[in-house]
Amino acid sequence: MSKRLKKRDSVHFWVPNLFEFKGGIQVYLCDILSTISYLQFQRNFLSNTDIVIIDKLDSDKPEVVSKANEFTGNFSFTFMGNVPRVLRTFAFSLKIIIASFRQRPDLILCGHLNFTPVAYLLHLLLGTPYWILVYGVDAWDIKHPLRRRALQAAKKVISISDYTRSRLVKEENLHPDKISLLPVTFNIERFQVKPKPTYLLNRHKLQENQPVVLTVARLADDEQYKGYDQVIQAMCLVRQKMPDVHYVLVGKGSDRPRVEQLIESLGLEDCVTLAGFVPDEEICDYYNLCDVFIMPSKGEGFGIVYLEALACGKPTIGGNQDGAIDALCRGELGILVDPDNVDEIASTLAEILQGKSTHPIIYQPKILRQRVDEIYGFNKFQSNLLRLLKETSFATP
Repeated sequence: MSKRLKKRDSVHFWVPNLFEFKGGIQVYLCDILSTISYLQFQRNFLSNTDIVIIDKLDSDKPEVVSKANEFTGNFSFTFMGNVPRVLRTFAFSLKIIIASFRQRPDLILCGHLNFTPVAYLLHLLLGTPYWILVYGVDAWDIKHPLRRRALQAAKKVISISDYTRSRLVKEENLHPDKISLLPVTFNIERFQVKPKPTYLLNRHKLQENQPVVLTVARLADDEQYKGYDQVIQAMCLVRQKMPDVHYVLVGKGSDRPRVEQLIESLGLEDCVTLAGFVPDEEICDYYNLCDVFIMPSKGEGFGIVYLEALACGKPTIGGNQDGAIDALCRGELGILVDPDNVDEIASTLAEILQGKSTHPIIYQPKILRQRVDEIYGFNKFQSNLLRLLKETSFATP
């Protein structure tokens, strides 16, 4: 069917998952769908476009379908999570190929680099243009030859951080103009500047004036790059200057037994608290419990936790070797440290906790909150995505 006679446009959006697991990628993808929904109904943009979401890992459980139905727009969802795991990748690939041949989408959005070989194949066979969303380690030092070729053939690559963008330009020789930025966003209304919550002080046996350091991260075997080991080691040095300092590490995962052994080997049982899983309704209170938020990672694509801490007005420290550079605006919103340098981590923590930092806004909660909203709030995300979507050949505001 010719483009001229076609009644409706369509975008196929291939995603790893959206609802049954909530990590950074899943939240980001849902934010994209929420924005498209808003643009269709509030701005009459893409109102003649069907958004076909094909989800590899989520199943069609009633609670999942209910969450999908919360997106008001020209959306349709297909969930492949009911397929046995051993067959799921094949079934998912077959599904997206058949759907593309039947519906001939005007654009394919690849929600993960792993899907790009199929998009590249469809581009060769049907001429279908595709965009690729890239996050962090998924797009660093790519070895898979088909994924590298798919990157070169993509109509557009969308990166959540300038750090990942720069690495793709350098490592894959992509032209900078081919890679657009769409930084992550967050719901600032969930995070407020408040006093330290009494119930958490009581729960963890802390004093109101006791200096508290916080990290929020999954304790997974494959996410040790988040730097909590280095913070634990730094506590040995910080407590020499501030004996009552306390480190609270929020998060659960398979790495916890090893972390517990590290704490014990350093004799820090009275200095470090592993808070485990924290429900969403308490996470803001944990940010407000601390005096400094730190995650000196070296493999983070961006790091929403930095934005959440800043929205609570907290001095924030990140690593200088990954997407934290973007989240903290190259040091405008916080302090960047060498994630492998325990001495530097310790001295930076002590300096901030002792009120000696010379950073211009780190002790100004209202300004930190205002700036992070201006740069990464949902209104900014919507305008950034709208700008990108206007570049499609079929989009008409």
